[in-house]
Amino acid sequence: MREVKAQNPLRLLREVGQSVWLDYIHRKLIRAGELRRLIEEDGLSGMTSNPTIFEKAISEGPEYEETFARLRAPLEKGAALAVLGFRAADPTGY
Repeated sequence: MREVKAQNPLRLLREVGQSVWLDYIHRKLIRAGELRRLIEEDGLSGMTSNPTIFEKAISEGPEYEETFARLRAPLEKGAALAVLGFRAADPTGY
């Protein structure tokens, strides 16, 4: 009996000219290799974020505590986390 492999719906979107973007960012997504998998296997084109998404990511676990400990002013923390988050998510910086 022949096995039928299901096509990845995100890849199908890419084939018809649609770009798939993720409206979420979190360090565990990057560190666990899930972002790489989304790019390589699912054809993820990019990511976007906003202050609410960052706040949710920061409050979900201990991944950001070390960074907070090194930063002094609250404004520095927000700006630095945004930069560090997007640098880590840069597929050219794997």
